[in-house]
Amino acid sequence: MIEVQNLTKRYGQKTAVDGVSFTVRPGIVTGFLGPNGAGKSTTMRAIVGLDRPTSGSVTVNGKPYAQHASPLTQVGALLDAKAVHTGRSAYNHLRAMAATHGIPLSRVDEVIDMTGLGSVAKKRVGGFSLGMGQRLGIAVALLGNPRTLLLDEPVNGLDPEGVVWVRQLTRALAAEGRTVFLSSHLMSEMAQTADHVVVIGRGKILADAPVSDIVAHAKGNGVRVRSPQASQLVELLRPSGAEIRSDEPGLLYINGAQAAQIGETAASAGIVLHELSPVSSTLEEAYMELTADSVEYQSGPAAGAQATQDAAQHGGTR
Repeated sequence: MIEVQNLTKRYGQKTAVDGVSFTVRPGIVTGFLGPNGAGKSTTMRAIVGLDRPTSGSVTVNGKPYAQHASPLTQVGALLDAKAVHTGRSAYNHLRAMAATHGIPLSRVDEVIDMTGLGSVAKKRVGGFSLGMGQRLGIAVALLGNPRTLLLDEPVNGLDPEGVVWVRQLTRALAAEGRTVFLSSHLMSEMAQTADHVVVIGRGKILADAPVSDIVAHAKGNGVRVRSPQASQLVELLRPSGAEIRSDEPGLLYINGAQAAQIGETAASAGIVLHELSPVSSTLEEAYMELTADSVEYQSGPAAGAQATQDAAQHGGTR
């Protein structure tokens, strides 16, 4: 278990993490989400003792990381896959890590097999692709057969097979009762992997809930309705308190009313419906909604979109 209590970390005048508290529990996969500069990396570094908190505390399996006699057997971490001597082979790097913790060489062979490094284990790490470097980082994290896994962007650089492998691995480890905490910018993958997510923005927790709850509360959920009598339907539904918006004539998006209720209301008034479809948000949409005010770097519209906007403003294309 990872317990973060009122964690604050300042670098000079900049507050990277501001009074953050959350718990990562065993038996489930917990995702850690946030825009660039939100405080994810600082929080993860504090968990494994690489950054000293300005205030607050972080414990892993009941103790600060530095107080564990054999940290690799308690916490396996992948924070920077490139933090390896490039002249060493993968096998020798793992063997050196094992020697510092009294881990038998047989475990080195096991994690090499688990991570698919067998064919390159004797090659120098400096020649590894990004994906193979990630696999080596995961092998190091698994080396001590730890109770807790901390993985920062573990699928970065992996091919589709590797992404599926990480998903299956993390879920299998959680099913064994281990604590699994991972970050990723791939929302579609996080939606398939995580049971629970913690969302951070500008150093503060924005959400800490099961994935299903976060998606369920997104504004994109509702019912899409198409009707040539849309305005009449709106007037009938307003007393119910439903939230209604329209992006184009004849098209409605309705929140706060079930599809069956809308259909019955329309039928009783003789209103023709061309479409009546429940709409569900994705984790990506919910995440974008949560972090809309916390993005440090805002992108402008794509070149094509900007050209279209400019043409519209000037009365047509040129």
